[in-house]
Amino acid sequence: MTAYTLEDLEAARGELTDWNRSFDEYTGNNPDKYQADIRSARANVRMIEAALKASGIVPMSDHEMLEATLDRLFPAAKSKEIVEYEGHRYQRRFIPLERSLSRKSVTEWGRTWQLLSE
Repeated sequence: MTAYTLEDLEAARGELTDWNRSFDEYTGNNPDKYQADIRSARANVRMIEAALKASGIVPMSDHEMLEATLDRLFPAAKSKEIVEYEGHRYQRRFIPLERSLSRKSVTEWGRTWQLLSE
């Protein structure tokens, strides 16, 4: 695994900003122009940010720490599965991170834990 730095994260964010700006300034007739590059840059930012948080260089929020604990305790949790942790009930949820150009299918999924009302 590559050791990333804060400079790598800033460079990746800058690249994403540049691709978004290129798309915003594009005056041609191709609505899909730069979309593959933008998706790739977003994935790169997510990957670097996750690596920095896992290594402790970038601090995790309280919610991210809770999710990391739940992921460690319940690694095989399926979608909409409910678990109990420290007297609270949580539901595993999967959310779309990236969609296809047609917006009809999901190309990358994210996962989270949702606190259920008591």
